[in-house]
Amino acid sequence: MRTASITRKTHETDIHVEVNLDGTGQYSVSTGIGFLDHMIEQFSRHSLIDIACRIKGDLHVDQHHTTEDSAIAIGQAIAQALGDKAGIGRYGDVNSPMDEALSRVSLDISGRPYLVWKAAFTQEKLGEFDTELVEHWFHSIAQAVGITLHIELLYGTNNHHICEGIFKGFARAMRTAVELDPRKGGAVPSTKGILGAKSL
Repeated sequence: MRTASITRKTHETDIHVEVNLDGTGQYSVSTGIGFLDHMIEQFSRHSLIDIACRIKGDLHVDQHHTTEDSAIAIGQAIAQALGDKAGIGRYGDVNSPMDEALSRVSLDISGRPYLVWKAAFTQEKLGEFDTELVEHWFHSIAQAVGITLHIELLYGTNNHHICEGIFKGFARAMRTAVELDPRKGGAVPSTKGILGAKSL
């Protein structure tokens, strides 16, 4: 089983995360931010990555540290569970519809983190969650896992649908990318023989 756990404590947040890449999409999420909980739960359910995530953050300041650190810790746990990435699909590319909104998420678990973000929201909050932090969550998890990540909103008007569609698209793309392909015979999916910073 490809599992990992991360405990991360700073003056801003106290986090414990556990992941199982070969799970069934089971989750237990408590960040103190209801909408962020909902999005991480969507990520778990549709990626089939089991996620337990408990955070106590400085929400009396704002939501930035809790949102950022949730992505960092989940990303670090996924990276740890991936190990040398032998046998994984590596790539994921998904069109993700939710009612009137359609997003596209394309990613490569390359070890070379990069985010291209082409989406926008027309309201400042979803529930109590600051929408400007959605892009930052994806930037943080891309950095922590080592993903080249492209996210584009093709069209849509409802901000909840836009955000949830993006998270579900990311989940489905990650499911494809982290799954083991038996045809690869355990080989690292790169002609260099490694994936990560050393493969640059």
